Order: sequence, then structure tokens, then C-alpha cells
Amino acid sequence: MFRTSDIVLIAVMVGAAALTYKAKREAEEQLASVQKIHAQIRYEEDTIDLLKADWSLLTQPSRLQKLAELYKSQLELEPVSARQIVGIGDLPAKSLDILSGRQGGMADNSDQAPPGSKDPVVTGGIAQ
Repeated sequence: MFRTSDIVLIAVMVGAAALTYKAKREAEEQLASVQKIHAQIRYEEDTIDLLKADWSLLTQPSRLQKLAELYKSQLELEPVSARQIVGIGDLPAKSLDILSGRQGGMADNSDQAPPGSKDPVVTGGIAQ
């Protein structure tokens, strides 16, 4: 009735059907995980948009002005005068005394101490 080749072909077809079903199931699982990740991304983007909206409400100049006036005594804020804003050219130049004094030693301020006393703090070294 059945030949050996028929039985082998039926076994191959059943095996191919099983592999196809397995591949389809794995693809559906991967699709579900991708959709879950997309949903998480949408949720995070919505959260970011909400936080940006909250931030824009919290940083409105009129609201900040009212809060500054309300807590003026505690904050002790004062308006900035025009003389306080300067350019880089208006800043005084700082003199560099790199080559004066000891060369190659650790920086310390022991030469500024009163005579006969040692400064216990030496920058970059061990306290003496």
C-alpha cells in the first residue's frame, strides 16, 4: 500500500510544516516585543512632552517675577546694574609669577607666614 518513499516524503512534509510553524511563532513573538518597545517609546515621548509643557509653565517670566517679589526678603535679590556687565577686555590682567621663587617645587604659602611659624597646609604635599 505505502511505499518507503511515500513515508519519507510524508515525514519531510510534516517536518517542514513543523519548522514553518516554529518560524512563524518566533516571528510573531519578535513582532510583539517590537510593538511593546514602540509603545514604551511613545509613552516616554509623551512624558517628555508633558514635562516640557510643565517646565515652560514653571519658567514663565511673569510667574518668576511674582515669586521673586513674594520671597524678596528671603532671597535678597537685587536688579543687575549696567556697570556690573563688562566685556573680557575690561577685566584686569592677572600677573603670572610662574618663574619667580622656587622652580619645580610644590606650591606653598610658607613664605607668607610670620617668621618662626610654619604653615601646616602645603598644597599638593603632606602637612608638616
